[in-house]
Amino acid sequence: MAHWQGVVLSLIGLIATIWLGLTGELALYIHPRYFVFTIIMAVIAAVFALAAFALDPATPNDHDHDHENDHEHAGEGGSRWGWLWPVGSVLTVIAAIVALLILPPSTLTTATVAQRDLNGSASALTLKAPALPSKGDYSAFTVRDWASLLRSGAGHDFFADKTATVTGFITPDKTDPNVFFVARFVVTCCAVDAQPIGIPVYHPGWQNEYKTDSWVTISSSFRSNPNPASREAIVLMPDSIIPTTQPAQPYVY
Repeated sequence: MAHWQGVVLSLIGLIATIWLGLTGELALYIHPRYFVFTIIMAVIAAVFALAAFALDPATPNDHDHDHENDHEHAGEGGSRWGWLWPVGSVLTVIAAIVALLILPPSTLTTATVAQRDLNGSASALTLKAPALPSKGDYSAFTVRDWASLLRSGAGHDFFADKTATVTGFITPDKTDPNVFFVARFVVTCCAVDAQPIGIPVYHPGWQNEYKTDSWVTISSSFRSNPNPASREAIVLMPDSIIPTTQPAQPYVY
């Protein structure tokens, strides 16, 4: 039983990887630039796993030796609990199938934001610093672009006539209950290194209207934060917040 469990678990993981790559959902775990490499390596590994399963390293002598051991331990109650190992193996395989092939893949949420510093990664914000449009059209700017400008220290005069239209999930400001962030994750390599970025939104009582991690679209101008004690001096102050569904590509690259 033991000799095939590892092979089967490996195949399940490899099949899940290939399937996620073909459906595009592998982007929830790694940067799209690694798709081709990952899928090719998964296919190669699957071939080797199938070969290992077909060749079956267990020999008849091994089986005979196992049977002898079973008889030796039978009088000691060994055979009484012998069913635990095969049952455990089957349950492990079933759990892997459910987790990797049946349950839908999930995205990073506020739980991850709490473990990392929102807007704290300089590389996530400045690696692709936005180029200012010559005609003043900022409609294509993303959460990352606006967060980069806010981090750069652009003052109130710069944002005075700017309107942002952004989509992201809601995550609370740890220091100001009247503010939440419309946030996204920037992925450089994979979900393990994902860094949260966001734009502060001033909306007192938002907790009564929207749930943390729910996705929204906001179109708003920038204003000075009415709370002078807040660490977010410049915020969005939307007239309306539109609930939306999570986009097919929730991360920023």
